[in-house]
Amino acid sequence: MAWFTNDFNQFFKDLAKNNNKEWFDANRERFEASVKKPFEAFTGAVIERVARYDKAITITPKEAIFRINRDIRFSKDKTPYKLNCSAIVSPGGRKDHASPGIYYELGPEHVAIYGGVYMPDKQQLERIRTAIMDDPKGFRKVIEAPAFKKLFGGVKGEANKVLPAGFKEAAKKEPLIANKQFYVGTEKPARMVVAPDLMDVLIEHYQAMRPFNAWMAKALQ
Repeated sequence: MAWFTNDFNQFFKDLAKNNNKEWFDANRERFEASVKKPFEAFTGAVIERVARYDKAITITPKEAIFRINRDIRFSKDKTPYKLNCSAIVSPGGRKDHASPGIYYELGPEHVAIYGGVYMPDKQQLERIRTAIMDDPKGFRKVIEAPAFKKLFGGVKGEANKVLPAGFKEAAKKEPLIANKQFYVGTEKPARMVVAPDLMDVLIEHYQAMRPFNAWMAKALQ
């Protein structure tokens, strides 16, 4: 079954041309019917599916879904609304930027699917690097799994040019130790928003990233 109608993406296309509070308020009922409520239902179903495999997932859709309002405090772009819907299904939900989970973003530009650890703090980063240094073969086994490589290609993230002394030698053997982010992701065509197999595709990607997420979660403990 399709979770969304064509008006999901059309709403955001129209919003892009009228990104202001007056237009949004005038179209709030349309937003509720075509975007907000269907996305909440979809996210509830994602949580239910993911929780079958990860008992740490006990969040609600509200805890997973990001607000449509943009944070414009430090941005030159003062348009108030995002042009997509996004959520993260992880133990901590949208308020936790380090716990591994599955992040997805639906809109007229793409369907994006991401996982792993996007914003580890200094202590968390050190734990991840130490875990890789202590078990480089185990780490490689996870990121070279066929399904993982097929769907995501590899691990993404910015890397530090200068590493703490304790990791420099290990980084010669495993360059990913230099990363300060450890995430995976892919983007699909926007038409997938209305595809009947959207949920199946999302869960397929979740299954492929599960061992990587689990490895990262263990490293962070």
